[in-house]
Amino acid sequence: MQTMNTLLSLSDNLRTFWSYTGFYNAEPEHLIMILIGLVFIYLTITKEYEPLLLIPIGFGILVGNIPFNEAANLKIGIYEEGSVLNILYQGVVQGWYPPLIFLGIGAMTDFSALIANPKLILIGAAAQFGIFGAYIIALQMGFAPNEAGAIGIIGGADGPTAIFTSSKLAPHLLGAVAISAYSYMALVPVIQPPFMRLFTTRKERLIRMKNPRVVSQTEKILFPIMGLLLTAFLVPSGLPLLGMLFFGNLLKESGVTRRLAETARGPLIDTVTILLGFTVGASTQATTFLRVESLKVFAIGALSFVIGTCTGLLFVKFLNLFLSREKKLNPLIGNAGVSAVPDAARISQSLGLEYDPSNYLLMHAMGPNVAGVIGSAVAAGILLGFLY
Repeated sequence: MQTMNTLLSLSDNLRTFWSYTGFYNAEPEHLIMILIGLVFIYLTITKEYEPLLLIPIGFGILVGNIPFNEAANLKIGIYEEGSVLNILYQGVVQGWYPPLIFLGIGAMTDFSALIANPKLILIGAAAQFGIFGAYIIALQMGFAPNEAGAIGIIGGADGPTAIFTSSKLAPHLLGAVAISAYSYMALVPVIQPPFMRLFTTRKERLIRMKNPRVVSQTEKILFPIMGLLLTAFLVPSGLPLLGMLFFGNLLKESGVTRRLAETARGPLIDTVTILLGFTVGASTQATTFLRVESLKVFAIGALSFVIGTCTGLLFVKFLNLFLSREKKLNPLIGNAGVSAVPDAARISQSLGLEYDPSNYLLMHAMGPNVAGVIGSAVAAGILLGFLY
């Protein structure tokens, strides 16, 4: 009898154990998301699409979609209050990680091309039309204004800005917005070239721009100070991003805080990028991510990215109507107005070299590219100002 009771008890224990396994709790949606995570990792390793971002995101997707018994209150899921993942995820939800990343971006960015040719900031501004164009499209598709704002920011092609904005305006769309933004940033080499060829002529692609003037150290130091005052007074709601961006740049350019600048653009931004990418990936639990709304977010995000690219290109062509022949801009730098630094500028360079092997556009394209970083943060501030 005792042996029988022991066997029954063992059987119960085994059944309980089985009920806690991922195999027992797995749903088809979990397997779909795990497959998506594996695709992210595969493409990142084989194609080197934004590996510093997409490897943490891809692996985070795997972690976030390991099935478990949610009723057991094990405190292991990213949405279970008090769990380790939930605590790490607060950096995304509360908007801590994006400003720290902007600090690192500022500390590694050289604004010389923009300072030397200030009109390039207009290209970065024009490319932000993708954000507001997507905002209008999202409204027409039935999203609430705050949701439309969170979705529209994808058009800035700036992952941290997208996360910061969506965490304030529509936290329930955060995973879809973040994955969409980083996916399209990684696909810059695939998405942009066809539109760059479509909206430019061969003659325009061969335009050679004058070498930018040498920028003094004083100008480099004054730029982050003046940039902060001008942009933050215009959109105070963008202060967490703009303040950290210009602060990081001042650390770099001041010449007396080298250690702080190296920390900001090295260990700090690397650590925060790991945490942000991993937790964003883990937040894509199948039960919350696989919805019709997520598919709509991806579709509108693609449109916003295309709109931003095209408006940047077309604005350069428009600007050239008012410039003398020797001052004309190569429209191929218009795509760099989106805030995908420095990949968008590299596309300008590679496409320019394709048509003229001696026409180097990278330095020129970096102007609108870094302007796009500022522009996306300003656009986020505008959206937060009237929607939050």
